[in-house]
Amino acid sequence: MPEFLPEWHPQWGVMIAWPHASTDWESNLTQAESCYLQIAAAISDQQQLLIIHQNAEHKAHIQQLLTTQGLKLRNIHWQQTAYNDTWTRDYGPLAVRTNGAIELHKFTFNGWGNKFAAELDNQVSTHITWRAPLHIHHDFVLEGGAVESDGRRNLLTTEACLLNPNRNPGLNREQVEQRLRETLKVRRIWWLKHGYLAGDDTDSHIDTLARFCNAFTIAYMQCNDPEDEHYTELQAMEKELFRLASLEGFDLLPLPLPTAQFAQDGRRLPATYANFLILNHKVLVPTYNSPTDEAALERLASAMPDYQVVGIDCRALIEQHGSLHCVTMQIPQGVL
Repeated sequence: MPEFLPEWHPQWGVMIAWPHASTDWESNLTQAESCYLQIAAAISDQQQLLIIHQNAEHKAHIQQLLTTQGLKLRNIHWQQTAYNDTWTRDYGPLAVRTNGAIELHKFTFNGWGNKFAAELDNQVSTHITWRAPLHIHHDFVLEGGAVESDGRRNLLTTEACLLNPNRNPGLNREQVEQRLRETLKVRRIWWLKHGYLAGDDTDSHIDTLARFCNAFTIAYMQCNDPEDEHYTELQAMEKELFRLASLEGFDLLPLPLPTAQFAQDGRRLPATYANFLILNHKVLVPTYNSPTDEAALERLASAMPDYQVVGIDCRALIEQHGSLHCVTMQIPQGVL
């Protein structure tokens, strides 16, 4: 039976695009690279890591950073290409298994509704030599952070993103669902009407709000503080998830909302623990030097006992309005 592969499907490794001064990281490049080094170390000590880089000079710079940190370079692979920014989750390919073989699907990436330049990002996947077929969908806008698979042909997403006219303005809900079924081979699509994070540029990507830990457990962001600006929306989202859980037999795992994080200009930043990354034997969880970090790590560890749960300080990443899951894309075994 065809399936949109869940994140816990056996992986070859992970793809990242390294920050450089021509990306949005220019203002905090040192801090961003420090975070990327933590991510690279946590991945490459057990599986493969594909690093997208700008040119030979950039590659040499990254190699020096990795060597200084004592990383296993034998697990590092390289792809030189131009890119606008480093959010590989949203312009990397999505994997579908059909008749036992994995196929990759590259959708159009338009910078989250034409908010940012994305022409180069939209081409990155076409420059990689895949061992699996790469199907290119020029006429459908979709980001990887907008969809969650339970591995049972069900998909979780948000109306605020996928039905936003800045993505596919000519398609209604039924037509969007039909395209998802045709390309990702899903049967049912579960829509959340509520849920958002202040400072989020993605129009409420599901990977900032609610995630599958496994086929029957959904971790989600919870807000119990009536004085917090997220309270009404996240409470409404929680009620939606309760209804879904009662109908489908899911376990729900509430994750605390981190203490409010702010940019220097006073804007609130989208800190979320739901933006974790599942590897073959680890779960990498973003942390923010918040008193809630430990509770979030403990809760995810309780729901995922077969994985080592590792916290990664991602305070630098939310300065550019994303987090750990947003800058990574897992690659299934056999396609690279």
